[in-house]
Amino acid sequence: MYQTKLSLSCKTPKYKQIIQSIINDIERGILKVDEQLPSINELSEEHLLARDTVERAYRELKEQGYIVSVHGKGYFVASNEIKKIKVLLVFNKLSSYKKIIYYAFLKGLGDKATVDLQIHHYDAHLFEEIINKNLGKYNYYVIMPHFFHGADKKEYMPAIKRIPKEELVILDKDLPGLEGKYLAVYQDFSKDIFKALESAVDLLAKYQKLVLIFPFCEHYPIEIMQGFRLFCNCYNKDFAILENTFDEIPSPGTAYLVVEETDLADIIKKSRGLDLTLGQDIGIISFNETTSKELLDITVVTTDFEVMGFMAATLLLERKHAKVKNPFQVIRRGSL
Repeated sequence: MYQTKLSLSCKTPKYKQIIQSIINDIERGILKVDEQLPSINELSEEHLLARDTVERAYRELKEQGYIVSVHGKGYFVASNEIKKIKVLLVFNKLSSYKKIIYYAFLKGLGDKATVDLQIHHYDAHLFEEIINKNLGKYNYYVIMPHFFHGADKKEYMPAIKRIPKEELVILDKDLPGLEGKYLAVYQDFSKDIFKALESAVDLLAKYQKLVLIFPFCEHYPIEIMQGFRLFCNCYNKDFAILENTFDEIPSPGTAYLVVEETDLADIIKKSRGLDLTLGQDIGIISFNETTSKELLDITVVTTDFEVMGFMAATLLLERKHAKVKNPFQVIRRGSL
């Protein structure tokens, strides 16, 4: 006998949970056309619900065309017509790179889904509010779990754990402490940075010092610093980590790993003012590929944001629960 999935801890009304559980299972093919549903009495007894609650859920399901009632026999799945999957996409911010992911994700889904986008702005409390308000309303919840530096896991993990694992998709940054099978397309920031710098060790050999320009106020993953430190320690490189380039005066024999484009522009401008040649006197590696960096001949370390969005959409449609590391690479150019 088919069983609906209800959560006692969920704030969503029980009749809405019944509706969403049945719709989800119809759309996933768990419930087949003409399959019989539990009777109102059976469902109310199973979950200790009032008959009115179950009746209201079944009535709305009938109105939406998902089920039909047959006099004297009960309730049945009305149609196996493919309906669009409903997806909630929750980003930490909407930068130019996140837009690439967003549009690639939409392209990958095509006309098979409708997508709503919300932004949590690194705020764990706002994230929790978004999730609590929307649980049970979507087939999939695609989230980017980037939060303020120092945010306690207790502030956001409970909300993530309330999302059924088969409905959860994590993008950009995985959560190693999260148990269960869920879909993730992610970067491993620490290992990615280490391996990227290691792959360019021949170009870095002529520089005595490496400097990471890491703006703490922008809430970039601290794993970037960890990978940078690990590389410098392993290869005996003198190094420094600066929040910005305001007081930095480029000097020969120094290579910069720059996260923000404003800092990149500042280093280039200062270097030109001091007649320092990029790739000879000083080196520059910038985060994330852009057309302007290609034109300026700037070496970059970058993930493929388009692949990330498209892959997440493809695996979601295939109902996979795999964890896939997104490609990350160094593009060698004249600035190093």
